[in-house]
Formats: sequence, structure tokens, C-alpha cells
Amino acid sequence: MKDLDMLSAILAEIKKYSRIIIHRHQRPDPDAIGSQVGLAEILRTSFPEKEIYQVGGPVEGLDYLAVMDEVTESQYQGALVIVTDTANSDRISDKRYVLGDKLIKIDHHPNDEPYGDLLYVNTGASSCSEIIADFVLQFPDELKFSENAARLLYGGIVGDTGRFLYPATTAHTLRTAAVLMDYGFNANKLNREIDQISMSVARLSGFVNQNLRLDENGAGQVILPSEVLAEYGVVDSETSAIVSVPGKIDQVLAWGIFVQQPEGYYRVRLRSKGPVINELAKRHHGGGHPLASGANAHDLKEVQEIYQEIQRLCQEYRENN
Repeated sequence: MKDLDMLSAILAEIKKYSRIIIHRHQRPDPDAIGSQVGLAEILRTSFPEKEIYQVGGPVEGLDYLAVMDEVTESQYQGALVIVTDTANSDRISDKRYVLGDKLIKIDHHPNDEPYGDLLYVNTGASSCSEIIADFVLQFPDELKFSENAARLLYGGIVGDTGRFLYPATTAHTLRTAAVLMDYGFNANKLNREIDQISMSVARLSGFVNQNLRLDENGAGQVILPSEVLAEYGVVDSETSAIVSVPGKIDQVLAWGIFVQQPEGYYRVRLRSKGPVINELAKRHHGGGHPLASGANAHDLKEVQEIYQEIQRLCQEYRENN
């Protein structure tokens, strides 16, 4: 099915249902919240007679963007469920998504798990928020932005493009952001909210720079054990703010930040300036984009295995470019 045909089919399903429940992924980032609640706000504006809910539990420091609704299991009966920005079903926040009448997936990650009755995946989009904005722009007579929807989608685009620094940023991305800014929200304030960090995270950034392990090919590694997080007063959800820190160093080509969890395993945040890392992530219980992925390491032995794979990818990239 062609893109426009699929979007038309999704819109047709939205029009059919009086109750729509929208999910996103666990451990949300601005794009997860932006696409999810941005879509919810669009549907509330466009179809005020419908019941629209956004669910998924705590937003982990992103409450300046939005908060979640509380719904009962019975509300899923006869409801349309939409999941945004979530490549794999096991990462969907709130497992009650299976209780709905029909399921739609809207995403921009590689489509490794094509779940849902209808799915629209555009890996060329900078963010899922960009996809939602494009959805509205395709059907201007039926779907409407509000100021808050535009704010949320703009925040999602800014978050997933690293303030338009990442390679996924295209001319279309910038045009879309400009359209959203025309709705009058305070973009300067939102940019500051997305960019600012706490003093404890700022201090942890210093630890990251001081403890970065780097080889001759630009493969970087930082391990954050539980005791380090406790020393700096930082919880796991806050470590997303330091993932980009090694990338500002000119000699760094690809890197992993390994954050120990309370259960003992390590959450792995992978980033790259060139070598493709999402296949590596898949081999270690994760996945994501070619240059930005996540994985998990059972113990320090697996941490070192992942770092060795990053080293190999960087060496091959240097040799071939």
C-alpha cells in the first residue's frame, strides 16, 4: 500500500471510532511524548465529539511537555489503539494496548516488528513527530493543529534531531518545523526546557568526559555503575541528557554509555557519527536507528563484548572511508 493510501486508511479508522487510546514507548523521550500527545491534541481539536486518551505512565521529567491520562481496562473495549514511535511491541508502555478493538502502529524506526492491524512506518522521517505533522498536512480539511499540538510536535522534532544537528534532519524537517512555529507557541522557552539539565547531571557530564575510554579508531566507552549514579544523585532516566557528551569530542566516532540498573544489568545507549550500530544493538536485546540505538548487557562481560564490537565497527569504517 502506498504511503498516502495507508494514511488515508488510518484516517478512515480514526473517523470510525468514538474512543481512541494512544500509547508510546517506555522511558519516553521528547519524540515519544510529542508524537503521542501531539496526535491526541490534533484528534481532540479535529473531532471534539470523540474520547481521546494518552496513556503510558510516568513521563520521567518530561511533564513540561505533557502528562498521561488514567484509563480503565473496560475503556479499551471497542476502542481504537494507536502506538507512536515504538518499533517493537515489547517496548510499548502499558501492555493493555492489546485490549483494544484495532491496533495502528505509526513509527520512524526500522520496521523490524511489523505489529498492528495497520502500520505506517517512514524511516526517512527525522522523528515520529514529523510523521504526525505530515499526516495533518496531507489532510488539511479534516485534521487540524492546535497551538499545543504544534508545540508538542515541534518539541519531538527538536528532541530527535538534537536541535537539528543530526543527519536525519532534512530540508523537509526544517520546513515542517517552520509550519509548526507559525502556530504561536513559545519556541524559545520550549528549546530551553528541552536543552537544560540539572546541576547533578552537569557534574555527571564532567565524570563522563574524564572517564571516557577511547581507542585509536574513535571507539568510545563510558561505564556508569550504580555507585556513580548514587554519588552524583542521578537516576537512570536523567542519563539520556549525557548521551551526546562524547560526540562533541572530535576524535570520537562511535560510542556506548553503559548505565547499570538496580537489577544489576546495564542499559546501553549507542551513538555513532558514521558506523552503523543498530545491527549491533539487535544482537544485544535492542535496536533502533543506524546511528542511534539502545541495547542491554547482562553483565560487565557483555559490556566489554559490545565495546569490542564498537571498536571493530569503527576500525572497518576508518578503513573504508
